[in-house]
Amino acid sequence: MHTFEVVRTEQLTRHVIRVILGGSGEGTGFDTFTPIESTDAYVKLLFVDDTVDAGTLERPLTLDSFAALDHTVRTYTLRQVDTERCEITIDFVVHGDHGVAGPWAAAATPGQRIFVMGPSGAYSPDPAADWHLLVGDEAALPAISAALEALPGDAVGKVFLEVAGPEDEVELSAPAGVDVAWIYRGGRADLIGDDSAGDQAPLIAAVKEAAWLPGQVQVFIHGEAQAVMHNLRPYIRKERGVDAQWASSISGYWRRGRTEETFRQWKRELAEAEAK
Repeated sequence: MHTFEVVRTEQLTRHVIRVILGGSGEGTGFDTFTPIESTDAYVKLLFVDDTVDAGTLERPLTLDSFAALDHTVRTYTLRQVDTERCEITIDFVVHGDHGVAGPWAAAATPGQRIFVMGPSGAYSPDPAADWHLLVGDEAALPAISAALEALPGDAVGKVFLEVAGPEDEVELSAPAGVDVAWIYRGGRADLIGDDSAGDQAPLIAAVKEAAWLPGQVQVFIHGEAQAVMHNLRPYIRKERGVDAQWASSISGYWRRGRTEETFRQWKRELAEAEAK
C-alpha cells in the first residue's frame, strides 16, 4: 500500500477528470511505488475518511491495515507514470454524483491523501504482431492511449473508441499506420438506453463491420462487460479465429448497473459457467 497525495486535477472532457498524484517523504509516493512496463498497468485505490490518522495504522500498510475501518476499493488504469517528477496520472470517468471514485475525483484538492495498491498489469503491444486491434470505451481509453504511445513508428492497426459524443474525444498519439475511429453512443454510459448499450452498443457493429487486415493481429479489447464478453470476445476468438496467445487481453472493465463488488461476483460466475 502506497500513500500518495493529489498534486493537481484537470477537466479532460465533460465526463473525465484527470488526477495527478505525487508525494514526498519517507514511506510515501515513489518511495514505495515501483512502476511496471505494461501499458495496461492498473492500481487499486482505497478510499477512507480523510480524518483517519494513517500513523495509527498497522505497518507496513496493507489492505488488512484498514480492515476495521469503513473503506471502499476501486480499480483504475494508470494513464501515465512520470518517474522524473515522481507522479502518476489517473483519468476518472465521472457519472454525476454516482459512485465513489468519480465524485472523489471531481472534488479532489491538492494535498488530499489517497492510498494506492499496485501496480499490476499484463499487456503491452507485441512487436511480433503484424497489426494491432485496440477497442474500448472511456474506461479503456487510458490503457489504449498508453499502448498507442508504446507502438513503434511503423506499426499498423485499427482503434475503435466508444464515447458519448464528439466533445468526449481526446488527443491521441498514434503512428501514421494506425487508424483511429471514434464511435458515438449518444449519451453518458450510465444513462444511455438499452438500444445503445450492452448487446446493442454501437462499438460492436463498428468492430464487426470493419475490414480485417492481413497477417497476425494482437488484440486488446476492454470496456462494458456485456458488449465485450458476450459479443466482441466471441467474434474475435471464434469467428475470426484469433488464438488465445494473441487475444489474451479481452475482458470487461465494468458492467452497467453493477458496482465493482457485484461486478467481480458476476465475473466469477461467468468464469465458472464457461469452465463447465
